[in-house]
Amino acid sequence: MSDCLFCKIAAGEIPSKKLYEDDKILAFYDISPIAPVHFLVIPKEHIQSVDMVNEENSAVIAYIFQKIGEIAKEAGLTNGYRVISNCGADAGQTVPHIHFHVLGGKELNWQV
Repeated sequence: MSDCLFCKIAAGEIPSKKLYEDDKILAFYDISPIAPVHFLVIPKEHIQSVDMVNEENSAVIAYIFQKIGEIAKEAGLTNGYRVISNCGADAGQTVPHIHFHVLGGKELNWQV
C-alpha cells in the first residue's frame, strides 16, 4: 500500500532503527517507547489489522509469533515481555498496518 507508513518503513523509504529483518517481517524500535525495551514487529505484506487476517495471510502472522521469542532474546528480554496488537480506532490503532508491540525490560502492570 503506497501511503502506508509501515509499508514505507518496510520498503526502506522511511528510516527505522531495525532490530531484525528477513524477507517476510521487520522488527524495529518504537519511536515513542513506553517501556525500557519497546519494539514493533510487522509483516512486510500489508495487512490492515487483526480483523483482516485470513487463510491467505495467516502464515505470516504465525511466522511473526515463531520469531518474536528469538527477537526478544536478541533485544535482551530474558525475564519476560508483553505482546500487544491494537485493532481499530477504539483500541488505539494509529497505523492501519497490523503490528505487534513487544514491551519489556521492567515489571509491567496493566497500564504499562
